[in-house]
Amino acid sequence: MNYKMTNSNTISSLTESAINLLKSLIATPSFSKEEDNTADLIENFLQSNGVSAHRYLNNVWAKNKFYDASKPTLLLNSHHDTVKPNKAYTLNPFEPIFKDDKLYGLGSNDAGGCLVSLIAVFLYFYHQENLTYNLILAATAEEEISGHNGVEILLTRMPKIDCGIVGEPTLLNMAVAEKGLLVLDCTAHGKPGHAAREEGDNAIYKAVKDIQWFIDYRFDRISDLLGPMKMSVTIINAGSQHNVVPHECKFTTDVRVNELYTFEEVLETIKANTTCDVQPRSSRLRSTAIALDHPLVKAGIHLGRSYYGSPTTSDKALMPFPTLKFGPGDSARSHSADEFIWVHEIGDGIQMYADLLNQVIL
Repeated sequence: MNYKMTNSNTISSLTESAINLLKSLIATPSFSKEEDNTADLIENFLQSNGVSAHRYLNNVWAKNKFYDASKPTLLLNSHHDTVKPNKAYTLNPFEPIFKDDKLYGLGSNDAGGCLVSLIAVFLYFYHQENLTYNLILAATAEEEISGHNGVEILLTRMPKIDCGIVGEPTLLNMAVAEKGLLVLDCTAHGKPGHAAREEGDNAIYKAVKDIQWFIDYRFDRISDLLGPMKMSVTIINAGSQHNVVPHECKFTTDVRVNELYTFEEVLETIKANTTCDVQPRSSRLRSTAIALDHPLVKAGIHLGRSYYGSPTTSDKALMPFPTLKFGPGDSARSHSADEFIWVHEIGDGIQMYADLLNQVIL
């Protein structure tokens, strides 16, 4: 892609600064709940660029210079925490390495490229006096664990927000909907006994029947954007020694919910068809969608962007206003070994974000 806009020299210099910031972020470990050093980096970067930045816990945010409470407000958000590197890495995850037009490093794609691109475009618009809407930038923590001390708590401390862009790698196409996440802790109960005699009631066997139901059952409402519901048993634990019939078997089920079902409906169906005890961990991460006639989506369509429903969950689920998940990078690279982002994707991201903000009418 080779987008054009009037102030290309500024965009060019901001792209260079964004890449340098991303290199610093990669070199600074920032696992969820341990993001204080990357929060320092981002806060210092904004302040060095003349922005009055605010900090709460490991979240950094700022308003555009000519913020006007009478205007609508658009949020630019992405996260600076990362998962831990997996064992398949062949490169140092904390060393930013350039190779074949790629920048390697943990968090480069998820979501460092989006974050630095949003920071750059915020700086591009920061001093403009004639914006028809306000911009708020938020670089937030704990996204990878859906923590309470990330964007969720920060939103309670910021001015009213009308809509937002959530920076996640989408190949610069628009994720207009997102599946909700319902994590279930399931426990099958039996009775202990000696494995050599006909004693006890094996909890594993009971769990197997319920697990088979999770495998076979199909919810009938299929979303045009998000497709069918999906349930996956991902963890199981039972037993203490080979000759004891286990009285308890615990397993975890990952349920991805489309926008056609409420969590309550899903739980009611599961409990009616299984014998295990089912306890949801949380009901915070519900399915979300932004209307296709929303100004953000219309602006993206005008710029030639396609739209789709995302199977993954992000901080979009925690925002009580319309949001568009949109950014450079590829979700397929997230959490992979030797994570990378193409260098040109950062420049493309900054340009596309700028074009979108110039196009949108709130």
